[in-house]
Amino acid sequence: MTATTCPALLLSAPSSGQGKTTVTAGLARYHRNQGRTVRVFKTGPDFLDPMILERASGQPVYQLDLWMAGERDCKALLYQAAQEADLILIEGVMGLFDGKPSSADLAGLFGVPILALINAHAMAQTFGAIAHGLAHYRPGLPFAGVLANRVAGPGHAELLAESLPPETRYYGWLPRDGEITLPDRHLGLVQAAEIADLETRLDAVAALIAKTGLAELPPSVPFPAMTVEPLPPLLEGVRIGIAHDMAFAFLYPANLETLRALGAELTFFSPLNDAGLPDVDAVYLPGGYPELHLDTLAENATLRAALHRHHESGKPIYAECGGLLYTLETLADKAGYRAPMLGLLPGHAALQTKLAGLGMQSVELPEGELRGHTFHHSKLETPLHALAYGRRQRDGKPGEAVYRAGRLTASYLHLYFASHPEAAARLFLP
Repeated sequence: MTATTCPALLLSAPSSGQGKTTVTAGLARYHRNQGRTVRVFKTGPDFLDPMILERASGQPVYQLDLWMAGERDCKALLYQAAQEADLILIEGVMGLFDGKPSSADLAGLFGVPILALINAHAMAQTFGAIAHGLAHYRPGLPFAGVLANRVAGPGHAELLAESLPPETRYYGWLPRDGEITLPDRHLGLVQAAEIADLETRLDAVAALIAKTGLAELPPSVPFPAMTVEPLPPLLEGVRIGIAHDMAFAFLYPANLETLRALGAELTFFSPLNDAGLPDVDAVYLPGGYPELHLDTLAENATLRAALHRHHESGKPIYAECGGLLYTLETLADKAGYRAPMLGLLPGHAALQTKLAGLGMQSVELPEGELRGHTFHHSKLETPLHALAYGRRQRDGKPGEAVYRAGRLTASYLHLYFASHPEAAARLFLP
């Protein structure tokens, strides 16, 4: 098997908050509007940005992370995308060199040129210094050029262009425009399904992209062939019910594909809207925003009873982050309003004004070791003793607790099932 080539670009920035998702989504929408098949990836763990990017491109968005997913998984995803796409876009995470591994590590490994997006608000010639630093901080990194974002107007844009060294390509600028800015809340961007005018915003960004150098396709990149061995059918015949609605939407496409590849039959239900539980052997309660739907969740007594019966019969339940909060006795929002939840686990949680947990972690469970991440604003009080603790990727210190009661396993950790499919399968085996 030989490499497959495809135009590709990684969009990064000096830091978070520069507008990477807005520009990546607008770029995907622009090229999609030209009739091209665009595959978009997100560097690192994230649920909210991929929702926007999927709407923009019309294609599923997968994670590329050299630690959580692994180099082989990243190679396989990129090779598969290169076979079908006219353009591959990768949205970076945080700043270009932030994290181990970083967006720069990913770009360097696969030879994907980097476009640096720089928020130029309240900035003039320093724009050139930042661009120069990003381009030369790590020698040999494939660097395409820079795009200025949140620019006051043509005169401001000209000042920025004049500050650049001659060898750095200037792709142009995008204006400071509230009509294209994507709304956010405490965990990041607002979910795509909640933004009523998202299509209008995406097309507006695409129209601005058409006036920049990004309207041209980037250079083609060779992506080496990578074969994927089939997974053992450990979950053949196992029916897994997955909560999926506005309260529970944080699902990696790779997690669902891993469960299907293991043989599982997936069905979805809504704790917000469904009175009953499907006829399933196991339940998956993913993360999301249960704190925004306290009364609706509390009032769904019939589903609560169905989940209690499922748990009491010894059937598996796997709950992570927002799913963990849902299994507790009560949950309070940031305003202090508290409502009853499922009561499958003893304990209470409350939303905080500040971040309470962040970072990549691995965890050694009886089923095997899995990798993932944590990102939450709530704190939990429970008399339960932890089954295990995560191990922080950055410094090896103890991380999030994993709780187990019968066949219920719950934690703040968002696990990436493809990091150890066999271990993930054992969480759902009847």
